[in-house]
Amino acid sequence: MNKEKEFKPYIPADKVVPELTVTSITLGIILAVIFGGANAYLGLRVGMTVSASIPAAVISMGIIRFVLRRDSILENNVVQTIGSAGESLAAGAIFTMPVLFMWANEGLADKPGLVEIALIALCGGILGVLFMIPLRNALIVQEHGTLPYPEGVACAEVLLAGEKGGSSAKTVFSGLGIAAVYKFIADGLKLFPSEVDYSIKAYKGSGIGADVLPALAGVGYICGLKVSSYLFAGGTVAWFVIMPLLSSFGGPEIAELGTWDLWSNYIRYIGAGAVAAGGIISLVKSLPMIVSTFGKAIKAMGSKATETNRLSKDLPMLFVLLGIGACAIAMWLIPSIPVTLFGAVIIIIFGFFFATVSSRMVGIVGSSNNPVSGMAIATLLIASMLLKATGMISVDGMIAAIAIGSVICIIAAMAGDTSQDLKTGYIVGSTPVKQQIGELIGAVVSAIAIGAILYLFNEAWGFGSAAISAPQASLMKMVVEGVFGGNLPWNLVFAGAGLAIVMEILAIPVLPFAVGLYLPIHLSTPMLAGGLIRYYFEKRKAKTLSEEERKEQIDKGVLFSSGLIAGEGLVGIMLAVLAIIKVNGQSVGDIINISDTVNLGNIGGLVFFAILCGTLCYAIAKKDKKKA
Repeated sequence: MNKEKEFKPYIPADKVVPELTVTSITLGIILAVIFGGANAYLGLRVGMTVSASIPAAVISMGIIRFVLRRDSILENNVVQTIGSAGESLAAGAIFTMPVLFMWANEGLADKPGLVEIALIALCGGILGVLFMIPLRNALIVQEHGTLPYPEGVACAEVLLAGEKGGSSAKTVFSGLGIAAVYKFIADGLKLFPSEVDYSIKAYKGSGIGADVLPALAGVGYICGLKVSSYLFAGGTVAWFVIMPLLSSFGGPEIAELGTWDLWSNYIRYIGAGAVAAGGIISLVKSLPMIVSTFGKAIKAMGSKATETNRLSKDLPMLFVLLGIGACAIAMWLIPSIPVTLFGAVIIIIFGFFFATVSSRMVGIVGSSNNPVSGMAIATLLIASMLLKATGMISVDGMIAAIAIGSVICIIAAMAGDTSQDLKTGYIVGSTPVKQQIGELIGAVVSAIAIGAILYLFNEAWGFGSAAISAPQASLMKMVVEGVFGGNLPWNLVFAGAGLAIVMEILAIPVLPFAVGLYLPIHLSTPMLAGGLIRYYFEKRKAKTLSEEERKEQIDKGVLFSSGLIAGEGLVGIMLAVLAIIKVNGQSVGDIINISDTVNLGNIGGLVFFAILCGTLCYAIAKKDKKKA
């Protein structure tokens, strides 16, 4: 308790200011749907998601402080709490739920209904928040100063620098507007192809290309050069080493295959093995942390804080236990959720385990490096083997395994996000119980929205297609089908696992490399461009810039990049709507397509992408020019 007494939050315990208001709830819900949809599109397109806490915070400050003329840092914190809940629930859902649509498209099962998707997501979202509540005292309060919670602290810094809210919000909206226009021109009007692709004939089997899209440049900038380089390294090994070797030594049939056929038939499985091994390696390395976390959490639950002031109020433990029990019973008894009593027990046991792991891991490595996919793979492997052992060997067993994996994946993502949000609240002086209510509101709204978003994307393009490849879900599908059907090309999977082990021995971060190996190089190339832009501004020697001004520029780039990601995601959703609306029997998406009349080709795509990167550089350096 000493640390709680020593630390003084920005808003003291004896001061009451507006917090969970109609304004903060309404704005939070809007941002939860926006960032949830944008993150869902991003993850289904490239297999990666990003945190929405900081952009939600700056948009909130821009609207509440400068438009509505209200001044409450705790209102802004509730907005980002609800808004980021939408992003994290979407991140958990897209890793697994599209598998249900893929099986329906293959004729193996019925298409999941909106109610089924929403209920699965709702159970995962609520459990993720409830499992974290007993851990708050142990992880957020008692270990304040020990666990850094990087995104939570960064978001608190943004909120505390509230006077910059107007210009910061303007930066986010600028990126959003530019990306929206760009995306509509590229994938709506189709003035130029959004995927630039070149096969290198002189080096058979190899190829290079880029998806010249705003979100990828934005993700690359946010991740930085190191992570984007590891991703590109994985793509380089696949497209310039393994694929040419397959083409040269694989026999006449393989030699006739093009680059995309080589990737689809071979690299996908090698990459899947690497990602699975990378996730398991991450979990094994975290075992000491997992054991200590459980010990500390159990002790803390037995020794609650004696203070009863505003800053120590959580949702009552009775409410938490009843909520967990209600979710377990609902998953078992509601026909729309394909989970048996045995499955519900698995979810509660593994859910609390991975919520604890996730909550502590994001405190050390941040949400972006939280191996949620590794937890999902481990869960699916165990759940699939247990269900198969109990006699569920049909498609029903596979669907149950995916439902279990979906709930646990969402639990892990939500628990990590809740931890970061509660850390932000602890620093600025929010009331924990009000933040926890905000998290639950965000979970409910996002669960309803994610069902509609997934349905929309499937109807428009179909999961697994070139437009929306759903890479993580495709990997989960392979895992479940491999356990139930034994039809995976295990030699290729083990080859990928071997590559992951080599990367671990060389002390190279396994998961970024493995994801780069698994995804087409066309996704990691534009990310590398974003990473290089950040590296340039971090390392350039500008004598007129102080360290504080340099940091301000880098942060401005993060906000602009967040806008790029949100803008593309929103227009992606709009294009999906247009794709399923028919006018005189023709899709509106096809009507606005002008590629048959005007098409700038690959060169046009590269030129437009270069201009886009130029806008990012301009947004970062704009203040310098004004000073000059």
